[in-house]
Amino acid sequence: MFNEESVLPLLAERLRGVLDGLGEAYEVVAVDDGSTDGTVAGLTALRAGWPQLRVLRLRRNSGHQAALVAGLLRARGGYVVSIDADLQDPPEVIVEMLRRARADGLDIVYGVRADRSRDSAFKRWTAAGYYRLMRRLVGKQVPAQAGDFRLLSRAAVEALRELPERSPVLRLVVPWLGFPSGEVGYERQERAAGRTKYPLSRMAGLAAESVTSFSAAPLRVATWLGLAGVAVCGVLVVVAVLAWFAGATVTGWPSLYVAVLFLGAVQLLCLGLLGEYVARIYTAVQGRPAYFVASDTAAGSPADPVELADSLW
Repeated sequence: MFNEESVLPLLAERLRGVLDGLGEAYEVVAVDDGSTDGTVAGLTALRAGWPQLRVLRLRRNSGHQAALVAGLLRARGGYVVSIDADLQDPPEVIVEMLRRARADGLDIVYGVRADRSRDSAFKRWTAAGYYRLMRRLVGKQVPAQAGDFRLLSRAAVEALRELPERSPVLRLVVPWLGFPSGEVGYERQERAAGRTKYPLSRMAGLAAESVTSFSAAPLRVATWLGLAGVAVCGVLVVVAVLAWFAGATVTGWPSLYVAVLFLGAVQLLCLGLLGEYVARIYTAVQGRPAYFVASDTAAGSPADPVELADSLW
């Protein structure tokens, strides 16, 4: 959660009602992703009357995926469910997720947005395009319309822990693991309170990160664009030679103008694609952690150096 002060009372009421109704031991790991409002104070107040609530604070805003990873790797349950605090994904679905995992022997149960009528037309259109692109690049194991609302078994969580990536896109990495999986459909709700933390710029960033972190297809696109550019230039060379023989070289300036613009655009695009991958290599070589844990109430105080080191992806 990031700056979710206004939604906390509603979240606690619904989530606690669902989990208490399970009749078994549980914990709620609330990951505060560097909030600047009263989110931490609200969580502290809730924890006074909710002993199963555990507050994990990150030192700074590290991003949605990093916060999810922090929570997953710190959670101690036999099954772990990740859910955003805005209540767009209904906590009541957790019961069905757990039932399916146990009844069918599944390690992963995805929450699939079967009905997104409450989202704007633009949001539905961009989301459909994102999942279509991901399934094309990564494979059909990526479930359509499944976000980060999912259940993972302890075995799946431990498999995630073994991966060397520091900034994984869980929507792609989790299906890639290959564990037995199933789906539970639900109707996506409107945000219960507050404002969205995922504007168009962040959605575009997630799409770009998804592509470059999990596929080399853009590099192959650059190669094909280069070959297309060579072919076009070859045609233009033939046209230029014929024009020279015909004595009409002065009138051919539009083709030269178009060729220069085309080649310049292709070169810049290819350099940009290469730069994206070089940037990822540079980030990986730096070896900087994706997040730092400031405190974890399960430890009773701010994390000590050993515990902190174990929590970095």
